[in-house]
Amino acid sequence: MIRLPSSHAAITAPLVAANMTFPGIPIGRSLLDGRAFHLSPVLTSDRLLPSTNSLALGGLGSGKSTTAKTRARREVLHHDHQYVVIDSFGEDAAGEWAPLTRSLGGRVIEAGAFTLNPVSDLFPREVREQLVRSLILAVEPTALTTQAGHALQHALSHPKATALNGVVDALVSPEDGRWPAARLEEWGVDVAIALSRYTEGSLRGLFDGQDAALPPTDLPIISFDFSRLDRNSPAIPSLMAAVTCWVEHVWLRQSTAPHRHLVLEEAWQILLSPATAELIQRLLKNSRKAALSLDVVMHTLSDLGTGKAQDLAKLCEIAHVGRLGPEEAAIVGALLGLPQWAVDTIPTLGPGQAVWKVGPGYVDVVETVLSEEEAALTDTSSRRRKAQQAHAVHDSDDGAAETTESAVAEPAADDDQEEPNQELPAPVEQAHAEDSDDGWGWEMPPNMIDTRHLDAIQAAREGRCSEAADLAALGEREDITNHGINSDEAISWLVTRAQVAELCGSPAQAAHLRATVARMGKDPEWYDTTASSTSPEWYQGLPPEPPAPPTKDDAPARKHRKVWPAVAVVAALSITAGGVWQSAADEDQRQERSDKAAAYKGRSGAALRMDGVSTDLVAHWSSDRDKVVIELRSYLDKNARYLRLDAGGESASSKRQDGWYPKAPEIAVPVSDPLADVTVRVAVGGKTWKDGARADSRTVRLSPTGAAYDAETGDRLPSDL
Repeated sequence: MIRLPSSHAAITAPLVAANMTFPGIPIGRSLLDGRAFHLSPVLTSDRLLPSTNSLALGGLGSGKSTTAKTRARREVLHHDHQYVVIDSFGEDAAGEWAPLTRSLGGRVIEAGAFTLNPVSDLFPREVREQLVRSLILAVEPTALTTQAGHALQHALSHPKATALNGVVDALVSPEDGRWPAARLEEWGVDVAIALSRYTEGSLRGLFDGQDAALPPTDLPIISFDFSRLDRNSPAIPSLMAAVTCWVEHVWLRQSTAPHRHLVLEEAWQILLSPATAELIQRLLKNSRKAALSLDVVMHTLSDLGTGKAQDLAKLCEIAHVGRLGPEEAAIVGALLGLPQWAVDTIPTLGPGQAVWKVGPGYVDVVETVLSEEEAALTDTSSRRRKAQQAHAVHDSDDGAAETTESAVAEPAADDDQEEPNQELPAPVEQAHAEDSDDGWGWEMPPNMIDTRHLDAIQAAREGRCSEAADLAALGEREDITNHGINSDEAISWLVTRAQVAELCGSPAQAAHLRATVARMGKDPEWYDTTASSTSPEWYQGLPPEPPAPPTKDDAPARKHRKVWPAVAVVAALSITAGGVWQSAADEDQRQERSDKAAAYKGRSGAALRMDGVSTDLVAHWSSDRDKVVIELRSYLDKNARYLRLDAGGESASSKRQDGWYPKAPEIAVPVSDPLADVTVRVAVGGKTWKDGARADSRTVRLSPTGAAYDAETGDRLPSDL
């Protein structure tokens, strides 16, 4: 049995939502068809995505946290979102979100370096009571009976209740109120004992301060770093309860960001606590009204058991699942409703690869793509690599000593010999081939014939479909590794796989693969794998143009004859014919609009390659059809320097700044006729573009039927939609 890479899913897996795309930040590329994958849940229609909450699962080293941090960075930089992170694990006694938080101008708040006062006047009265209740539930879940709750309310109204010590005193020695003091003292015993954990017990110093300073609510990101605490300590759910109350009652009310995110790292510690699970459940259910997304990150669902905590995972409409064992993959698949091919793929995934489920129907296998800066900011394996480097240095020292002993007579090496390269590869980086010419760079002797494509097709012709799929998958993986996922060598395998699918009785899969080739800017017939040639061949040119009509000088001489007697007849016929022609033209226009209305999709797009940059021009008509929103996306193309859109008197542009890729410019153009095409001027500056220089431009006509055309030539353009 040949062990296949995850790209084998492209042959065997049903592409459930192959034609679906989502608006928003770039995340990576699909391993099923090579298309760019981008997603900002809040920008997606609520008909496709009712909620914007997400769940990230995966074993150690699977890249789930790296993907979560990369998404956060891009949402902050592209869309001005705000983040609050509960960070409970990291390296070198610091949370793993700390480098990213500081790079974005945020603030890291370390547990133990501050003292909170849950009954401070800075909080509204209802927030104070909720905070104290959460602290009690975190250490004594059964203490808050109905009578105990009333005793707590009475104590919080006491003049002493300006700090937690005063609340405990008011519970132990209450004053008469609606109920006698003796009765209130009896009811408040269990609550007082629970709160004494924070004033006299092991949790002293966290919540028993007299003063309180609330974090600012206008920072792009705030990370609450719990990494220095014992991971089994009740302090974590207690602090989480306090942070959640602050998020719900202070941050969400004061924040002015267009959208907010609450990230729960190592979420199993939080969701297993009854106190915090109730708070998180309330936030999940009200997240849509609060313009909030909860991004939950954890290793496995088994950590949550089978109770209410695991049910919370079902409230997340978005899930990305990295590498897990087969048993855990089956549990995740059952809970999230994943198709069997996706469940089978999960154990085979590499670092940075994940099965993504978006909404009820979209399933894909995506590899996260990072820039060098993002790789450095999101790295969580530095200690491991330092150990590996130290081991490598130790081995090299031993080897050098042995060489010195065995070759005393050899001349000494130059002292100024160049140091070995210490740069480490990005942990989640997808390989990209460098720009090359139009030739094929087969890495083999010139007299060697590559028969891999022909072998796969021949196997399919002989009915050995499984073997043909294996051969195609292995060949594709080799060429992606050697030349890059968007190289001509890799794309040629899509055509071969289409032929294999067709020969094996899967015409729909073959059509999809050929459509993928077209979306990537190639004619599906550009690659020829006939028996006479096993090397890819480009078409040699367009068919010859038809002969031009003869000119006036070339036309043969005609006899002159009188035409005046026929003028009246011609005039009469012209009037009649004109009326018929006009009627026919009107009918054609009505039919054209009728056809256009029937084909209306409310979206359009074009895949453009300009100045060495691959871009997608995307248009979405509004639900009431009175405007169209147009966006130009370059994703993570390393050559992109400048992007610009012009249409309907509106303009938008973006430049590369501080090493970050240009944001996708977006404009909204009003339309009076929802069936009319929209003309857009696109300008793109590549890696040689300088600020103030003229950029390559192109005019594109976008149709609400989904088609896009070059406005100058009339040629239809490939689309990534």
